[in-house]
Amino acid sequence: QVQLVESGGGLVQAGGSLRLSCAASGRTLGSYAMGWFRQAPGKEREFVAAIRWNPISTYYASSVKGRFTISTDNAKTAVYLQMNSLKAEDTAAYYCAAARPPYGNWYSGYDYWGQGTQVTVSS
Repeated sequence: QVQLVESGGGLVQAGGSLRLSCAASGRTLGSYAMGWFRQAPGKEREFVAAIRWNPISTYYASSVKGRFTISTDNAKTAVYLQMNSLKAEDTAAYYCAAARPPYGNWYSGYDYWGQGTQVTVSS
């Protein structure tokens, strides 16, 4: 069992930046692929970004590509989502998720989920 804890959400003006963090309680991320998803009120959850290992690779939703960056620290204790040039439409609850290998596609097959952190972008 992996417990994921997100942090870093908040209120920011349009054009601003936030960095979200996701840590696995009591362990490193190991070989888990890590993803970020978001869900706005009244909308379905959508994929935002993900990162895999060996070799390291990343993938982004078209709506955030060039603005958001997913990364991890050298010790793989946490995964981060740097969000720049935020827009009102980025407002949502953001969730991190972990997938055990073998990995499926980038969008599904995640085994563990965090509780989410709220990001609100004011226009």
